[in-house]
Amino acid sequence: MQVTTKAIVLTSLKYGDTSLIVKAFTVSDGLKSYLLKGVLSAKKGKLKAAYFQPLTQLELVASHRNKGTLESIREAKVSYHYQTLHTQVAKNALTLFLAEMLSNAIHEEEANIPLFNYMEITLQWLDIHDDVANFHLYFLMVLTKYLGFYPDTHNQDTSYFDLLEGEFILRPSLNPIISGQNLVFFKKILGTNFDTLVTIKMKKKDRQELLKSIVLYFELHLQGFRKPKSVAVLNEVFN
Repeated sequence: MQVTTKAIVLTSLKYGDTSLIVKAFTVSDGLKSYLLKGVLSAKKGKLKAAYFQPLTQLELVASHRNKGTLESIREAKVSYHYQTLHTQVAKNALTLFLAEMLSNAIHEEEANIPLFNYMEITLQWLDIHDDVANFHLYFLMVLTKYLGFYPDTHNQDTSYFDLLEGEFILRPSLNPIISGQNLVFFKKILGTNFDTLVTIKMKKKDRQELLKSIVLYFELHLQGFRKPKSVAVLNEVFN
């Protein structure tokens, strides 16, 4: 079946000498994997390897057989041209990290238009704003709404957050918890929005600690979730 759909690239892996396997989140069918034969050697044609960088926003004409095999793309064009996401060092590190997180977190092969819209709009926000050191923390916490495990925000006056149960608690449990200064920043992230993120002032150590807790939260709530390798690069860049 031929479909025309918007898509956001999650990963792009070299296959053989000249081909790519691309995993993308589409409006029409959720997660899809495509084999792009010969795209790395093609001088002409409707597909260019540069289109398939992490988090690039595309419009595709694709063939979806929906049989669990690799699909094919007939045409692709960029639907939103990033100005800074792939060229600024800090934003590029953020892009690689978020692409890896999304690739590890999203497994549904069915349409989820609210999730796609969230990704599309927030990545465009990231592209046009400069002070983005806390962006990934808030992006990931809001992402949990669309994945079904957003924290229960009742009882925020307590001193602990239980990462396994996803709720604030009075006394520490045997489960992994957030407490102390880490909890203070966790509550601030939960209570903000993209435009007020800049007002949350964090030291690099605090940001790294909170990110570690958020990644653990994903690990605890998503079966088969793998901790992203790019987190080390991200921490280095935001030093």
